[in-house]
Amino acid sequence: MDRRRCRRARTVFLLGAFALLLAGCATNPVTGEQELRLIPETMELSLGRENYLPARQMQGGDYVADPGVAAYVREVGQRLADVADRRLPYEFAVVNDSEPNAWALPGGKIAVNRGLLYLLEDEAELAAVLGHEIVHAAARHGAKAMERGLLLMGAVAAVSAAVDRRGRGGKPAGMLAVGAAQVAAVLLGQKYSRDAEREADHYGMLYMARAGYDPAAAVSLQEKLLRLKREKGGPPGWLERLLSSHPPSEERVQAARARLATLPRGGARGRERYRRRLARLLGTREAYAAYDAGRKALEKEKRPRKALRLARKAIRIEPREALFHALKGDALAKLGRRHAALQAYEEAERLNPGYYYPKERRGILLARLGDHEAARAALEASIALLDTAPARHALAHVARAEGRPDEARGHLRVVAQGKGPLARRALEELLDMDLPVRAWDYLKASLRLDGQGHLLVRVTNPTPVPVHDAVVELRFPDGSGMRMGVGGVIAPGGSVSWRVFSQPVPPKLRQEVPRIRARVISARRVR
Repeated sequence: MDRRRCRRARTVFLLGAFALLLAGCATNPVTGEQELRLIPETMELSLGRENYLPARQMQGGDYVADPGVAAYVREVGQRLADVADRRLPYEFAVVNDSEPNAWALPGGKIAVNRGLLYLLEDEAELAAVLGHEIVHAAARHGAKAMERGLLLMGAVAAVSAAVDRRGRGGKPAGMLAVGAAQVAAVLLGQKYSRDAEREADHYGMLYMARAGYDPAAAVSLQEKLLRLKREKGGPPGWLERLLSSHPPSEERVQAARARLATLPRGGARGRERYRRRLARLLGTREAYAAYDAGRKALEKEKRPRKALRLARKAIRIEPREALFHALKGDALAKLGRRHAALQAYEEAERLNPGYYYPKERRGILLARLGDHEAARAALEASIALLDTAPARHALAHVARAEGRPDEARGHLRVVAQGKGPLARRALEELLDMDLPVRAWDYLKASLRLDGQGHLLVRVTNPTPVPVHDAVVELRFPDGSGMRMGVGGVIAPGGSVSWRVFSQPVPPKLRQEVPRIRARVISARRVR
């Protein structure tokens, strides 16, 4: 495991050096200013393209109960993109998340959360949000944030590996992205600088005016956010997160008002059109409130019956929402009603086949029921959309049940590299499989002479779990060998030493000690 970390560190260093070699000056397409550029446009576009789907999957998938909503957002977004200063493969999506938010990935991949659409008053305010995010993408704010301090390196490694592999051939609390999907989480978690936010405000209003919208909507939206911040003080929950990712300030409001004075007025506000195009979404807000309360009841309050009641209430209001049926499935599974849960997950998949979560949950449940073939199909379909630790962990169990231990090891290794209880469990299962047959991948053996000339073998345990019953194999220069047991429990991060022979090594043979090879061939995890 230490060797893997070392290789990863070397890869990061080399990528950093490569980025510095490629660095050069370029003109920012939005501001016209000269800037140092470490990330070429091809990499910028690749980051956005590769991580757009995982980023949306992590937050509830796409909102598809009314496809007209996403179509409307795309229309407004494309109207703004057509007047932007940089041509990119812009895409616009509505994420099925109740938290009011919007975000942009490098390369023009932009999303608006369903929850933010409730907060807006008209199409011009939607244009203000989308124009702001377009500037973040067009002005390379995401790429520049990663360039600072070469923080991009982990993401570059994962994306490069994904590209290389292809060349060769409402989010539930339990979701843990693994593998390349972790890059999307890194990109979503980035914070823009104050200068980047000011630029997005400034040029976003300009794009609004160019596209025929009233830029005063950007000012009213800033004022609304600032008012919410003042009224709530230190707000908890969704508002705190909204204000953290889009921090309002009196300075930004004043700058927006000053900018407004220099722009043409009389553009469209589109209040009636906004209400008409979003009528179904706005009319089912109560259903999503019930869903959010049901998810809280299930995951935080541990009350599956309450969650089931709330899921059914949400379904009565909006039967076409996959999230509601997935919540129903989760609650039924907790209540032990597995076959009813499977039916609920299947309905969720039918309603939104492009969302990973019901596939993952159905696959895990099928694995527990022993239907390994169906479980594998569901879990692999889930991972194709978002690579998660629960899905890989379940696939490992399916692979073991089907007699494919090497495949199981591969899945467990990916899960074990993460954090949290599931990662620890995966590591323990991996050690149970590997320690009896290939302990050298985990435990280290070394030899030395003590002051009296005794040959000592030292076994070190770099894993986070205690082990015992270690067996060391020694290979001598003449081709002979021996095996010996090393007694005692070896604590995590600890080591034990043991005499190989009862007598000291003769002086004339001590020069041969460096040629002796030692490795741990088996051990067991302490349970």
